[in-house]
Formats: sequence, structure tokens, C-alpha cells
Amino acid sequence: MKNRLRVLRAEAAWTQADLAERLGVSRQAVNALETEKHDPSLDLAYRISALFSQPVEAIFTNPHRAPTKGEPGDSEI
Repeated sequence: MKNRLRVLRAEAAWTQADLAERLGVSRQAVNALETEKHDPSLDLAYRISALFSQPVEAIFTNPHRAPTKGEPGDSEI
């Protein structure tokens, strides 16, 4: 799953270890999310969303979901 986690973490000037501590996960878990090797659980996605005060959809993008009308990738002809 594509995500903006690395960008958001950098904007907050946090290390992976800082973010991991705030989320209650390991630094390796943060790395796996940032490198898109693993998708977050729903609970973790909501905790990340709350931590950065952004909707889940603003942080995570499901590449397998078809865009809805008005979203980027919507091909209205």
C-alpha cells in the first residue's frame, strides 16, 4: 500500500525510532511500513492518522481500489 509516512515523519523531524515509540511499535515495523513491505493493521492505520491529525486516506493509498469520481485517475470523458 502506498503511503506518505516517511514524508510526514520527516516533516515532524522524527526518527523512525521516535515514530515507533509514539505508535507503540518497533522501529523495524515503521521501516517496513515506510518501504511498503507491509501494510498497517486497521488499528495502526487509525493511530497513525490520529498522530498526524490527517484522515487515513490522506496517508495511505490503496493501489488496487478504483478511483471514485473527482479523484486523481478518474477518467471522465
